[in-house]
Order: sequence, then structure tokens, then C-alpha cells
Amino acid sequence: MNTEHFKIAVIGAGHAGIELLQKLFEADFIDIVGVADTNDNAPGMLLARENKVLTTTDMNSLLVESTNIDIIIDVTGVKAVRDALRTHMQESGNYHTVIMHERISALLLSLFSGEMIATKASDDFY
Repeated sequence: MNTEHFKIAVIGAGHAGIELLQKLFEADFIDIVGVADTNDNAPGMLLARENKVLTTTDMNSLLVESTNIDIIIDVTGVKAVRDALRTHMQESGNYHTVIMHERISALLLSLFSGEMIATKASDDFY
């Protein structure tokens, strides 16, 4: 594990994803290895491409080498995505990568902005 940089993948590049990505790109200690969203023209996908970061509409393509990722940030708020990420980690035997839930992203963004940031995720499914 590299203790000088965090290797991050982001799933979801819409409203919440773009705000988080902007903060991540500002940090010298973060390497964004990829961004996935079903909408190839989502704002975060465009920002990632501007920063020469791999983008994909198939999150599974980011997971092929998931043991090289320290943190997968799920900002989709979609239960099926959350479940698929967990299943992949279990089936691949990947005990290194941490999946960061959208509510934690919302907490961080809320702290940065000084006010509560709304998300579409439901805690009912966590």
C-alpha cells in the first residue's frame, strides 16, 4: 500500500460526483484512477477527461484491477450499484479496497461547504 497517495475510483459523476471530483483533483496526494457513470456526458465525466483520467460507462471495467484501488467512492445513491460493488469485492477476494458510501461523501462535502449537502441516497438500503 502506498502511504504517500490514495488511489481512488469514483462511481457516479453527476451533481454530487462533480463537487467531490473537484476537491479530489485539488489534492496532490490523490491519484484518481478512473471515473464511471452511465451518462458519458455527466459533468464529472467531462471534468475527468479534462484531467486526463480514464472514464467509462461500465463500472465493472474499473473493477478489473480493483486491488490496485485504495478507495472506491460510490456517489450514485443507487442500491443496485452498492450491492454490485460489495458482491465484486467478496467474489474477487479483495480485502484491500474500501467502498465509501455516498453519505460519507455528503458529510465531507457538507463540512467543506459549511452547510448540509442533500443527496439522493437512502439509508434504508445501507
